[in-house]
Amino acid sequence: MRTPSNWLTSRRRRGVAAMLAGALPMVAFPAPSLWWFAYMALVPWILLVRSAPTGRQAAYDGWLGGFGFMTAVHHWLIPNLNVFTFVIAALLGALWAPWGLLVRRFLAGVPSPGRIGAALVVLPSGWLLVELVRSWQGLGGPWGLLGSSQWQVEPALRLASVGGVWLLSFLVVGVNVALAVLLSVRASRLPALAGLVATAAATSAAWVWSPRPDLDGQVRIAVVQPGIVDGTASGAQRFEREEQLTRRLAGRDVDLVVWGESSVGFDLAHRPDLATRIAALSRQVKADILVNVDARRSDRRGIYKSSVLVGPNGPTGERYDKMRLVPFGEYIPARSVLGWATSVGRAAGEDRRRGTEQVVMDVGHGLRVGPMVCFESAFPDMSRHLADNGAEVLLAQSSTSTFQDSWAPEQHASLAALRAAETGRPMVHATLTGVSAVYGPSGERVGSWLGTGASTSAVYDVPLAHGITPYVRYGDWPVHTAVLVLAGLCAAEGVRALRVRRGAPAPQLPRARTVRESPVRPWR
Repeated sequence: MRTPSNWLTSRRRRGVAAMLAGALPMVAFPAPSLWWFAYMALVPWILLVRSAPTGRQAAYDGWLGGFGFMTAVHHWLIPNLNVFTFVIAALLGALWAPWGLLVRRFLAGVPSPGRIGAALVVLPSGWLLVELVRSWQGLGGPWGLLGSSQWQVEPALRLASVGGVWLLSFLVVGVNVALAVLLSVRASRLPALAGLVATAAATSAAWVWSPRPDLDGQVRIAVVQPGIVDGTASGAQRFEREEQLTRRLAGRDVDLVVWGESSVGFDLAHRPDLATRIAALSRQVKADILVNVDARRSDRRGIYKSSVLVGPNGPTGERYDKMRLVPFGEYIPARSVLGWATSVGRAAGEDRRRGTEQVVMDVGHGLRVGPMVCFESAFPDMSRHLADNGAEVLLAQSSTSTFQDSWAPEQHASLAALRAAETGRPMVHATLTGVSAVYGPSGERVGSWLGTGASTSAVYDVPLAHGITPYVRYGDWPVHTAVLVLAGLCAAEGVRALRVRRGAPAPQLPRARTVRESPVRPWR
């Protein structure tokens, strides 16, 4: 009779199983948004890796699972980057190979209570290190962090104010590890259950202790979303549509009007007529207008994406140039080597230029805002820096029109909830074509989303808050703790190896039976 172990002896079958297991967490993210599934989505992958007969196979399972995870979470890129999507996923998936080794080291066979206790700390720490490395902007940025799947769960948002999205990722992985042990190792169920109880207790304590933002008034912010505009003169047509929608805001007592990313396709210094038209709109609605210019700069070479504030008398001089560009979408890393990507997909034909520093703008009415552009809202450190520098409202100007019919618009809009909860500052996510969304200082939704089919302007009463969250004060401490945990593990392994080399008796961890020694029940 066939058993699970001999079914997986085929390397091809095992590889397919690893990729499918790694892809499971994708449904926890928008659009499906099955957030609860994140707490069990890693269990099949963990069970597969712990059954690996060798460390090499465990690393291979980790790599293929990582490939499946990265492909699934970024599947909406396939129509644009084509085969290059799989190349990137394969390269980044290799980051999970060491994690696979850790899973086998601590969970193979029948692990002792000590090993399980260590696994509940080491394996989430290893996952956080993977997320940290792949969050580097040059590797694609922090899109699809496991903790970001919890964007609509109020207790999770409270925890985000303590340790950011990193703390949520640590928690989700820890629960998955405990569940995997509960399901697979009967002799170790008690310590696994104790780990779940301890996790629940620590989470509850943090949830109760974490301070809530102190609400302090509100402002009225309008979002202008023109929707899809096609044609050879789409830039001019989009501008006209934005004008029409902005005029509708007259008399609605707004404090700021926000247009989406690339809402103006011409440098305002080259087109003073456009600057004059926007200034006239500002006078009409009695509020400054934050536009986003995507054009070749008149005063220097190259194309920039810039948030530009326009008041009743024209551009106010407040400008933020986008700092973190989208790899392949806005620039090609190592273009001399990877420039061929333009021939297989819609990669950037010319690299955009980067800004040098973040900016907090005074937009009138006593309001200070911190702008970000597009996927910069995925970076926790950027919103944290703006909040620490005095921004009362966080803004993200975005456009996901390239991925209009995919899961990308919903996923992007959901990230603003986490940034708001982390910083205790409301956040406005304004797009050209949807999804636009607004969240309060605790990450709660304000008003309704503007979906991808909407062409409209909407006014939101945005609550303000003061005070500093623990995450803004202490930063990425879960990541730093994870690094210390892994450094301690490496040091312990080094001492153990040194003792063995010198012939001294090495401290022995409780022996765990290997998978080959473990009794395996046949499938019925």
